[in-house]
Amino acid sequence: MDRDSRIPLIGCIAFGVVDRGTNLLQVRPTTICNLSCIYCSTDAGPRSRVRSTEYIADPDYLYEWVLEVVRYKGSKGIELHIDTVGEPTTYPYLVDLVQKISSIDGVEVVSMQSNGILLDEGKLEDLRDAGLSRLNLSMDTLDPEKARFIAGDESYDVDRVKTVAEYAAGMDGLDLLVAPVWIPGVNDQDIPEIIEYSLRIGAGKRWPPLGIQKYEVHKRGRKPYGVKPFSWGRFYRELRRLERIYNVKLVLGAEDFGIHPRPMIPSPLTVGMKVEAEIVAPGWLRGELLAVAKGRVITVVGVGEELIGRRVYLRMIGCKHNVYLARIEG
Repeated sequence: MDRDSRIPLIGCIAFGVVDRGTNLLQVRPTTICNLSCIYCSTDAGPRSRVRSTEYIADPDYLYEWVLEVVRYKGSKGIELHIDTVGEPTTYPYLVDLVQKISSIDGVEVVSMQSNGILLDEGKLEDLRDAGLSRLNLSMDTLDPEKARFIAGDESYDVDRVKTVAEYAAGMDGLDLLVAPVWIPGVNDQDIPEIIEYSLRIGAGKRWPPLGIQKYEVHKRGRKPYGVKPFSWGRFYRELRRLERIYNVKLVLGAEDFGIHPRPMIPSPLTVGMKVEAEIVAPGWLRGELLAVAKGRVITVVGVGEELIGRRVYLRMIGCKHNVYLARIEG
């Protein structure tokens, strides 16, 4: 997606800029993933059953949208977090993007989520030199066989990811946060091992060393057979138990990352509004299309690709955090 695509980079959860009303902005340059993790909330990767189209944003075009939102938020204390509905390191212009957005006045932190498999020492150094402040590394087990199972990929090499983790932990100017997903009945015994490993290699120089995530069931995500998610109460009890054992903070809040409320960019659309829009492209999921109206991209649900190129009336059904959903009206 570039300027010629006429697709705004605010409005779709899958790409562009997501503003949830804080000083942290999510920057999503691609939808592509190299793995097919068994718990993936967005059913990403080669084994996806719900994807329709993958999107890659031009770095200059994405920079322009990030710049606009940062200027509105106030040019101080901004964190830009590069995450995706896939894997950020599949983005071919990642270093260039980091360099561009880290140079924006007021941006103090650039962080990134990654499964680590496409990283190496040279790429870590390039990203650090471009302005990356923190790597949030997904690592769900240290066991090679179980790691391949969880990743949904027989070529997944957890030792390679460990090499990335250890190198990142030892780098000046780059912080490492290890972020496993706790999948009950699958990696319960692995979580303590990951905690011990993360502390041993020196993760978390500036920020917490670990960000353990709770497995959640999502409507269109993957659901490992027989897995029942923890309740939030049980999850926090387990984290506090591990905190006492390892003397490390595991129950994290926004204050641990300096995240605080900040005015959200104004929304030109509201739930219930009827709006004329142009259907411009397939959606990233099946049964969805992308429409443009009032300077925003809107995901239209329950439609077929025969409508691409047409002007239609939409009824807005979702307008949260400048992410928009609509249905055809009439």
